[in-house]
Amino acid sequence: MRNFTALGIALLIVASAAAGQQPANIGFKPLTLSEPSYTFDTAEHPKIRVTPVVRGLPHPFSMAFLPNGDALVAIRASQLRIVRNATGAGGKAAVLDPEPVAGIAQITPPLRNGGLHEVALHPKFAENRFVYFTYNKPGPTVPNADPKRPPQRQTAITVARGRFDGNALTDVKELFTGEWEAPSGSRMAFAPDGTLYLTTGAPFNDKAQLMDNVYGKVLRLRDDGSAPPDNPFAGKPNVRPEIYSYGHRDQLGLTVHPVTGAVLNAEHGPNGGDEVNVIRPGRNYGWPRYSYGRNYDGSSLVETPIAPGVEMPAVVWLPSIAPTGLTFYTGDRFPAWRGNLFVGSARRGEVPGTGGLERVVFNETLGELRRETLLTSLHQRIRDVRQGPDGLLYVLTDEDDGALLRIEPAP
Repeated sequence: MRNFTALGIALLIVASAAAGQQPANIGFKPLTLSEPSYTFDTAEHPKIRVTPVVRGLPHPFSMAFLPNGDALVAIRASQLRIVRNATGAGGKAAVLDPEPVAGIAQITPPLRNGGLHEVALHPKFAENRFVYFTYNKPGPTVPNADPKRPPQRQTAITVARGRFDGNALTDVKELFTGEWEAPSGSRMAFAPDGTLYLTTGAPFNDKAQLMDNVYGKVLRLRDDGSAPPDNPFAGKPNVRPEIYSYGHRDQLGLTVHPVTGAVLNAEHGPNGGDEVNVIRPGRNYGWPRYSYGRNYDGSSLVETPIAPGVEMPAVVWLPSIAPTGLTFYTGDRFPAWRGNLFVGSARRGEVPGTGGLERVVFNETLGELRRETLLTSLHQRIRDVRQGPDGLLYVLTDEDDGALLRIEPAP
């Protein structure tokens, strides 16, 4: 395989740093979402209604529904919030609790994708009340690779859990911590067998191909944070036993099919080449040696996107959609959408204000049949999508005045 040289990595870092240097007049302003609801046509359902449930969520990252219809929402700026009656059960309006959930540990201020990330309930939450969350644990400050830039704060990807009493987390305990590294986002999902999958990023170096660290990987853990003995690299010298797959860039979406157990991630390419991958044990997904993306200046990044021994993505986006949270729809409120994968999108083709929701139709072997883009006229950055306990879809908008939106069949 072609070596990804130190020079190539340095060029990638420089190009990526310039990604935000766009003309000021590019893009669209997000709607204020001031209407009671919005109605849209769709390709395989007559019409849908999108209702703002609550606003006032500054840059949320993920959500988890509680059995009573409340929702926990992770805010990247170190807060966990509660939306009371998020599903609107009994015709009562949802309310954003004014007080954050107590018990969250100190978290580094949001930098790039750093901060508080995923929130998830233990499969036996009704019995143990365990809530899991991932975040960037603050660490040492080190010199920047570019001497003209300020020192860089390092962090460690961390999984913690606590018992939720309805208002606060108690008995909070760190279960897993990675090595010190530049901050990146993460996702987490429980599988039907009770194991916990965790994504980590390695966008600007070759650590995704090095097995002595946890970055640029999909990890598989027990619910206590330890590595299962049947992981593909368990017992191998100089290899982290938590590693389940490797060769990943920025992974800001993860889901486990509740019936089949199939694990899928959503992965950012550098400039185009965003992917959804079916995650298989021990497999290499190519980054940074192979990618469908390009440098941010438009130049070629790699010689070829494919190679023997490198897993092909199930879905590719050219141009980029900045994929975020994802979920399989398994409810009965949208019969035509049953089994479809929904993927959040922050923006399309590097143009601000063009986010939306992607609907991907698969066959029985997870081969793509067709796709549809929804909600783009709202001009919102969509950060997460979940199926609620009422069989409806819910999304989070990643804005200064972020919102929880409910998607239902239009009357």
